[in-house]
Amino acid sequence: MLSYQHIYHAGNLADVQKHALLARMLTYMTAKDKPLSYFETHAGRGLYALDADESLKTGEAAAGIDAVEALGWFPEDHPYAVALAQVRARFGDRSYPGSPMLAAQLLRPQDRMTLAELHPREFEALKQSLSGSGARCLKQDGFGMLLAETPPEPRRGLVLIDPSYELKSDYDMLPDFVAKLHRKWNVGVVALWYPILTSGAHQPMLKVLEARNLPGALRHEVQFGPARPGHRMIGSGLYVINTPYGTHDEADRLSDLFATL
Repeated sequence: MLSYQHIYHAGNLADVQKHALLARMLTYMTAKDKPLSYFETHAGRGLYALDADESLKTGEAAAGIDAVEALGWFPEDHPYAVALAQVRARFGDRSYPGSPMLAAQLLRPQDRMTLAELHPREFEALKQSLSGSGARCLKQDGFGMLLAETPPEPRRGLVLIDPSYELKSDYDMLPDFVAKLHRKWNVGVVALWYPILTSGAHQPMLKVLEARNLPGALRHEVQFGPARPGHRMIGSGLYVINTPYGTHDEADRLSDLFATL
């Protein structure tokens, strides 16, 4: 299915959790001189306008990044805040980086970035927004791309797996996929994002993942109210293996902040 477009949800509270943790992990990993490989399986368009009709229609950014910045959640030197400031300086105050653009602000010239996106319009927008970044953008299935590209060179690296979960079969296949990926790329940091829905659809997937006893695992979940009446997403989760140092501390900080909402 190719109907999902993140512009309706960019900058929401799920993005805040996911992007704050991603920024913290990449900042730790790039502090070492060694290069790294960065992948995304479902990249989206990379850059979003929070004053676009689609974003204004849902109001998710207003209740998300706008609200938490007003509360002072991220000091100026936080890597998430640094990346946001860089994107706004270049593209305008109401611009918001998707994870590819966020990563592009934090990665270095010696790092390699490979992004997959199947949606035709999203892919064209991705190529345009990441032009000049050195990113390799591929219009293909992200899961297949990742298995074909790993283990990568350089072997150090991180992948963000961030499907829309439009296909309910994603929940069933992801534990086996993550385990297979880890066997191929045992040093890679694997970050799997998932929505927390009123149906609890994520729970069987997480039960199977945790039973695999994958190394350095972090399961971080935050809860928040529905974006609008009838909205089924009430939280956001990130499951990480080979979790970089310092990520647990940031996760704990975010948990405390989300608990105040």
